Amino acid sequence: MADNKKLVSEITSMDEDFTQWYTDVCIKADLVSYSNIKGCMVIKPAGYAIWELIQKHLDARFKETGVQNAYLPLFIPESLLQKEKDHVEGFAPEVAWVTHGGLEPLTERYCVRPTSETLFCDYYKGEIHSYKDLPQVLNQWCSVVRWEKETRPFLRSREFLWQEGHTAHATMEEAEERTQQMLNVYADFLENDMAIPVVKGRKTDKEKFAGAEATYTVEALMHDGRALQSATSHNFGDGFAKAFGIQYAGKDNQLHYVCQTSWGLTTRTIGAMIMVHGDNSGLVVPPKIAPVQVVVIPIQQKKEGVLDAAYNIAKSLSDYRVKTDDTDRTPGFKFAEQEMRGIPVRVEIGPKDLEAGKCVLVRRDTREKIECAISDVSAKVGELLDTIQKDMFERAKKHLAEHTFEAHNKEEFAEAFKETKGFVKAMWCGCRECEEKVKEEFNATSRCIPFEQEKLSDTCVMCGKPATKMVYWGRAY
Repeated sequence: MADNKKLVSEITSMDEDFTQWYTDVCIKADLVSYSNIKGCMVIKPAGYAIWELIQKHLDARFKETGVQNAYLPLFIPESLLQKEKDHVEGFAPEVAWVTHGGLEPLTERYCVRPTSETLFCDYYKGEIHSYKDLPQVLNQWCSVVRWEKETRPFLRSREFLWQEGHTAHATMEEAEERTQQMLNVYADFLENDMAIPVVKGRKTDKEKFAGAEATYTVEALMHDGRALQSATSHNFGDGFAKAFGIQYAGKDNQLHYVCQTSWGLTTRTIGAMIMVHGDNSGLVVPPKIAPVQVVVIPIQQKKEGVLDAAYNIAKSLSDYRVKTDDTDRTPGFKFAEQEMRGIPVRVEIGPKDLEAGKCVLVRRDTREKIECAISDVSAKVGELLDTIQKDMFERAKKHLAEHTFEAHNKEEFAEAFKETKGFVKAMWCGCRECEEKVKEEFNATSRCIPFEQEKLSDTCVMCGKPATKMVYWGRAY
């Protein structure tokens, strides 16, 4: 029991210091460690296993929509990057440059990719000649580098993992359809696999991706009431195509510029999972993306038959990701470690249980204990994993609803950001000046213009002029 208390006491309470709680969980749950490269993290096996499952689930969804995977270079020549002015200006402060090859200075600087629009444009220019070559629907899984000033595990690091999809289409309508299709893929994945409810919408012009015609986003709300942009999908129109000269011969025998999209999701999704579902004992991982879904813990395992029973139970659970903790540590330590790592279900089996032909199942999310006949374990665990997945989503959805507020005028808007933590829905005139004043006065930003619009009032909460859109506002990571 002493080991158990020590393990948990090393995590700061989320109510005391949420930021420190988050860091403690990342480290103590063995997801990451710090590296000697400032601003970069080591993703340890426990953390990378979650990313592998995210990849697996997303990649399957991508391929169902006709996406193919590819891989493009890590480096971008400066002259190539400079072809799209708005894009360059948007990323300039975060770019890392390579100036030497070995001991020799390079004749041209190479950028370490912060994103790959320019590389895909250069590639597509050589691949696309006719309408028969369209659409091009590619994705790559890779890392990118952005020289962030302030870093935090998973949420912001100078190198991070992601996927970036890049597509080319014959028309703006096809590009728009793909842009929204991929946003819906992300929303489906986040809600059904990560158990994270999201708000879908369009970014304002101020917040959209550099060089995009339109940026769409899925926004999630963390336990502390801050927002997290969880994935984005961008419609580039023909802006990049004109900058890079990507044209095709249409059915009318005329040259046309392609219309392009890009879309991405990163390892910050793991951070979202931690902050939406975690508690003061550590991680709570949704079953669908849990590297270990069930852990079998023998109690008094030196007693005759106990360890064999644990192995047999694990064998009966071979349809799931299961492990048996047969180490010589105390049961209390094993229980605490299972909770710290967020393993959805724990199976306890001891001498008395064995004698009675039963075992005990423990839910990580609620800590509920359920007695179960050993012969029924496989069926019961399957039901339990499905229930946990659904219940985690419903709890997160309830938290989102309870922490989404309405403001009908500036006084209510100010009061909302003073007294509450969460999303604030309010009307906006569409003026960038008002959007900038929100950030200046309340340290909040527009999160998205939701697809599901509501008319809360006729006037903008900042200036009182006629409103054009209802916007979700919030303080974000």
